[in-house]
This record gives sequence, C-alpha cells and structure tokens, in this order.
Amino acid sequence: MRLDDIAESSNVEDRRGQGGGLGGGFPGGRGGLGFGTIAVLTLVGWALGINPAILIGGAEMINTGRETISQRSAPPPTSAEQDQLRVFVSRVLRTNEDVWQQVLPQQKGVAFKPAPLVLFRGATRSACGGAQSAMGPFYCPADTRIYLDMSFFEEMRTKMRAGGDFAYAYVIAHEMGHHIENLLGILPRVQQAQQRLSRREANALSVRVELMADCLAGVWAHHANQRWRILEQGDLEEALAAAAAIGDDRLQKQAQGYVVPDSFTHGSSEQRVRWLTQGLRTGRVDSCDTFNARAI
Repeated sequence: MRLDDIAESSNVEDRRGQGGGLGGGFPGGRGGLGFGTIAVLTLVGWALGINPAILIGGAEMINTGRETISQRSAPPPTSAEQDQLRVFVSRVLRTNEDVWQQVLPQQKGVAFKPAPLVLFRGATRSACGGAQSAMGPFYCPADTRIYLDMSFFEEMRTKMRAGGDFAYAYVIAHEMGHHIENLLGILPRVQQAQQRLSRREANALSVRVELMADCLAGVWAHHANQRWRILEQGDLEEALAAAAAIGDDRLQKQAQGYVVPDSFTHGSSEQRVRWLTQGLRTGRVDSCDTFNARAI
C-alpha cells in the first residue's frame, strides 16, 4: 500500500502503556475465547443479552480459545516495529475517515461521525465489556470505538497465512464498516430483532451484518484507491486471502474438523470474498444491502 503521503488520524487512542486489568472479564467467564469459538461467544452473548461487541462486533479472531496471551509463539514486535505499525494504523484510519466523510452524506444523506480507534496491549475495557487480545479487533456500538491489539496482525501472518499491509487495512476497514452500519441505524435494529429470534435465526442476521461490513470495507478501498492510488500489485490478493481465511466454514473445519452452517456468524469464505469484491467493484453503499439480497 502507498500511504506515505497520508496524514495520520487524530482519533487514535493509545492505551498500550496503561495496563489492562479486566477483573471478572466477560459474563460467564468466556473472555479468553478466540475466533475458532466465535459461535460459543455469540451464543453466550445471545443468552445473556450482552451488548453487540460479541453478537455483532465483528471480532476477527484466529486462535482456538485454548491460547492465552502469554502463550503466543511469535516474538513480540520491537518498539520500532510497534511505532511503524501505529503510524500505519493511524493512516489507514485517516483514509477511512476521509472517504466516509464524503461518501456517506453523498450516497445516503447521513453525516459521518468519526469512530476513535483504541490501541491496547493484552486487555482493556470498553463500553461493551472487557476487551482482550484473544478476541481480535472489534467495534463497540455503545461507545462507537474500534478496539485493536496490533499483535493480531502477526497472528494473521503466522497462523492464517493472510498477512500483508492491505490485508491488515481490510481488518480496520471492516470494523469501520460496522460503524457505518451503526450510523445508518442497522445495528440497533438487528440487535432488537435478535432478541426475538431463535439462536439459528439470530446467527443468520449476524452473518448479514458481517458480510455488509466486508462489502463496506470494499467501498472504502474503491474510493481510497481512486483518491490516493493506494493499491500496489498484490494488495487485492492479500485482502481477498484474508477474507477467505476468516470464513466460518474454514475456521470451523480447522478448529473441530467439521462445519455447522447454522452456527455461522460471519459467513463462509466464499461469501466474505464475494461481498468484499462487490464493494470494491461498485463503490456503492447500496450495493452492500445484504439484508434484502435474495441470496447472500
């Protein structure tokens, strides 16, 4: 990605040096679960009425729930690497802000409000409950913030083999996609509907939320590339590989050896790639309407 000429965002909140005791963690004691057990987190949230950080927060997790933060096999990045990543994240966030500041009012008549991005290490707190590295990045509608432990990027590269700067940018843009859904009033409506539905039906709604966020990430990339020519050779392949790597079918197959479609909360690899591509191709928010699509 070409980001050298991009200014940094003023909406990055760096909590990495603050420590992050969580006390009791998530209700039910399930705060350490990873992407391989996203379905479990969703069911716990559904049963206990936890805010959407779990139900529809878009936590892109990759460990199986047995790993703790202290057991990571990858060496921690150096201070220089951390600083470089922070600048990268801040610039990607700035491109998202600039794109949506223009696109959201133009296409939907809705004013864009920034979503601050909270950088943390290990654990921190959000208005949606405790945040831990094992959760992966997520968006909290209650405080309209994106939460990110940058060690997730290393796990993408080493465990998912889905690294690369544009793959990492896609993760940030996906979480911003949830913020756009929130500004459009979609997240509150989904949360209300999920409270009246069965678990299977609530999961199906979560899939539509996640696929729309994938598509909105594509809309961002479409306009960011038109404006700044940020894409280089191989960038699109990185993002599509990342979208495929975090499909529910692939993650379930890796974690448990079989696939349970009714428990999907984020969508299959094919669906995630297809909706990301849709946004990339059209650059239109309306093309991301997964809720009225005949087939997702």
